[in-house]
Amino acid sequence: MTGAASQPNGRSPLIERLIGDSGETSLVIGAGRSMAERALPALQRRLAEEHGMPVTVELRAVEVDRTSAARAKAGENFAMAIIASPTSSDALTVVVDAQAVAVMVCAMFGGDPEMPTAPIERDFSPVEIDVATLLIEEIAQVLNGSGKRSLELRLPLARTLSGAEARRRVLRDGASVRIDFGISTRADTGTVTVMVPQRVLIALRSGPAGNEADAPTGADWRARFSEEVMRSTVRLEATMPLARLTLGALTDLKPGQVIEIEETARSRALLMARDKALFVCEFGKLGQNYTVRIDRAHDDGQDVIEGLLPG
Repeated sequence: MTGAASQPNGRSPLIERLIGDSGETSLVIGAGRSMAERALPALQRRLAEEHGMPVTVELRAVEVDRTSAARAKAGENFAMAIIASPTSSDALTVVVDAQAVAVMVCAMFGGDPEMPTAPIERDFSPVEIDVATLLIEEIAQVLNGSGKRSLELRLPLARTLSGAEARRRVLRDGASVRIDFGISTRADTGTVTVMVPQRVLIALRSGPAGNEADAPTGADWRARFSEEVMRSTVRLEATMPLARLTLGALTDLKPGQVIEIEETARSRALLMARDKALFVCEFGKLGQNYTVRIDRAHDDGQDVIEGLLPG
């Protein structure tokens, strides 16, 4: 964003650092809108993949505002996080109103998407705070971006503020861009407000637009694709060897027969994903649940050698 920074003559650099620089309104709003629009599809995809009922994310508004006004429209009950970066202690301020928390709780725990959620008019429970934390972290991750123009937010996120603690927290005043997202089901909707200080956007967008130095490098593209790949899900399967039988004995098996499990079978279970053996594990039990404890990485060469040895 070339030439967006404006520092009146005579303004102290210390004061400028405290209150934050501001830029030309149209350019600042354009930069904030570009950031939000790039993040929107990724955020929509994440919420759709991770919850049991459809949740819609929409961009409602991008406006110039003051950071101190982040809580102005959230009511008395909300969750809030202030996320730092190497260049700013408040690079991102995110406020989730009570209705958005209720929508996400409903989505995560299998509520009826056709029924309005009950408004939360009390302090959030620990579970509701955890849900708000997860939502804010998802938003922060997609807004953070990657490569040379990453916000470099300090993630993972600590637990969010809520209740009296969130209402008392002092926000550093300064010129910001306000981004409002709507989080909705078919029957209800809530609001998430994101404040990005203009000084952060100015620093992020400074430099000639379209310069070849700003073009993504091979390393940047690898980082972006790797980030998407690492979020993909795979099904894990654990298999335990039973016994070694001759083909003749195998053809003689009949319904109702019992096959004895070898003594060492529990310690030779394989953890697999997409037919690829990953780890050698040990089956066990913890309370009423069966468990698999990872012992070591699977070695294909060793597996071949053991298969050649006589049983």
